[in-house]
Amino acid sequence: MIRNARPADLDAIAALHARARATYYRDHIPEEAYAGTAELRRTREGWDRAVARADGGVLCAKQDGELTGVAAFRPVDGEMTLTQLHVEPAHWRRGIGAALHEACLTAWRRAGVRRARLEVYEHNLRAQSFYTAHG
Repeated sequence: MIRNARPADLDAIAALHARARATYYRDHIPEEAYAGTAELRRTREGWDRAVARADGGVLCAKQDGELTGVAAFRPVDGEMTLTQLHVEPAHWRRGIGAALHEACLTAWRRAGVRRARLEVYEHNLRAQSFYTAHG
């Protein structure tokens, strides 16, 4: 099930985000840049701002009551931007990312958005492959 994120989801979103980031940042940047208590707090604050935004969206994928993925988007420099898309590493390759991606596209189409952009960390080859496969 995919739905809009709620403030009650923030702890789970931040923790999922931290686990997902660790998979692609590990061995590329110092661990303190993506892990630890202070970084988790900063991450949660960022997601709190994203959930509260009126001009964007945060979507959660849940399965059996467990948060399995999250995506966020908002306008950046006048262009709709997919700012985050993370899937719980234990749930990779199960269609959750594809479902979140499609839910973003649906939301954008409903809002009249015809073009969107994204940025992907250069060492995150898994994400690059995912976005290439999904156009």
